[in-house]
Amino acid sequence: MDLFILTGASRGLGRAMANQLLAADRLLLTISRRPDASLPALAATRGAPLEQWALDLAHDIGAAARLEAWLRKQDAARLGTAALINNAGLLGHVGLLQDADAETTAATLRVGLEAPALLTAAFLRATDGWGIARKVLNISSGAGRRAIAGWSVYCAAKAGLDHLSRVMAEDEARRPNGAKIVSLAPGVIDTDMQVSLRAADASGFPDQPRFKELKASGQLASAEDAAARVLAYLARPDFGANPVADVRDT
Repeated sequence: MDLFILTGASRGLGRAMANQLLAADRLLLTISRRPDASLPALAATRGAPLEQWALDLAHDIGAAARLEAWLRKQDAARLGTAALINNAGLLGHVGLLQDADAETTAATLRVGLEAPALLTAAFLRATDGWGIARKVLNISSGAGRRAIAGWSVYCAAKAGLDHLSRVMAEDEARRPNGAKIVSLAPGVIDTDMQVSLRAADASGFPDQPRFKELKASGQLASAEDAAARVLAYLARPDFGANPVADVRDT
């Protein structure tokens, strides 16, 4: 039995990953603001163990403690691998930073950077000594690797996630049976976030025409295709060799 913990599992890439992870030999725990109502039925048809938590990572600071307590109750002897996939993210304000309200800015940073840090810390503490392969996959973005005018907070959160992953990978490499850490850009995906970017006010988001062109020219990957590529990367034997990666470079 392999264990997978997935945040942001109810929409877009996360929902597609959850659907593809359901299998009889995998225990899947999802953490989302609203659980996917269709997932239990699909899990039942596949005989797949599933647990869903309704938690808002923008506000629920107890999520990490709950995860750690849950992990400590698991029987590591029956598990082959354990993986945490930090997928949840918020678009945030699109436009000038000074025009964003404080609550939106804080929530974007909390979901995109603070929550992955806290959840990963809980995962590493609880699974320390399990003696199995452990992986942390942080879903990053090209927006964390190049400046996009008008999208400052989201870009900052993803850039922070990349560097957090680099440092954690260094730390874990020095520990016995350290976890493998990767911050992976999944490519440009046809999700609700892309819809919002195309609808943003172009006066505060000069890259808007480029995002419209990506859609018009068919350059957006489907959530299902992107999920398959991300999960294939997670399963690679060399996972962790490069702590900051892009699925399109594989």
